[in-house]
Amino acid sequence: MDLNLYFVTMTNYDTTFSNIKVIYENENIKNTLGEVLEINNKKQLRISETEKYPHVTFFFSGGRENPFIGEKRILKDSPKVATYDLKPEMSAFLVTDTLIKEIKDQSHDFICLNLANGDMVGHTGVMSAAIKACEAIDKCVKEIVNNSISNNYTVLLIADHGNCEIMINSDGTSNTAHTKNLVPIILIDKDLNHINDGILANIAPTILELMGIKIPKEMTEKSLLN
Repeated sequence: MDLNLYFVTMTNYDTTFSNIKVIYENENIKNTLGEVLEINNKKQLRISETEKYPHVTFFFSGGRENPFIGEKRILKDSPKVATYDLKPEMSAFLVTDTLIKEIKDQSHDFICLNLANGDMVGHTGVMSAAIKACEAIDKCVKEIVNNSISNNYTVLLIADHGNCEIMINSDGTSNTAHTKNLVPIILIDKDLNHINDGILANIAPTILELMGIKIPKEMTEKSLLN
């Protein structure tokens, strides 16, 4: 029986689907940060554990699956637990130890790291676990920053959304969702001591200015160093 249905999807979920109308076709994003680094013959590292590995690779590269020339990827397994409140440190210490070896090697011009704990443990809604997760991250960040500075790296600490800073809703129930709070950006450098407020679109131009690389026209926001 012909139902004469008109199917519409927000995006193209699968190219094998037929007779589907797509509102927003996939964009071919040009001159992402990773691509600009490749063009400028820079070495880059993407590192995280399983839960955030796609975020530092596929998503960070604008939907690109394959590594850029000069890009190294390191994946560490996330712990096999039902929920991450059971192991709030996740694999942060393993990721950190692995990263520090790469930092000391000084073979990468740019390193992209995602520590998953604040988001993944925050989603459990368990306050005590979120506290332990943040304590683990504090220890890891200290080691990462100290080793980065001693090996002549500049560090940008950023987040794309909040989560574990609000674990209890106003009605007393557990909050398991992302928050709408502003997120910090922290610049750690031997010489620079100021960075402006901005939005996520400012981050790539800021990184390129720090590296002395021309910002492409596709990046319409400015560096936060200006």
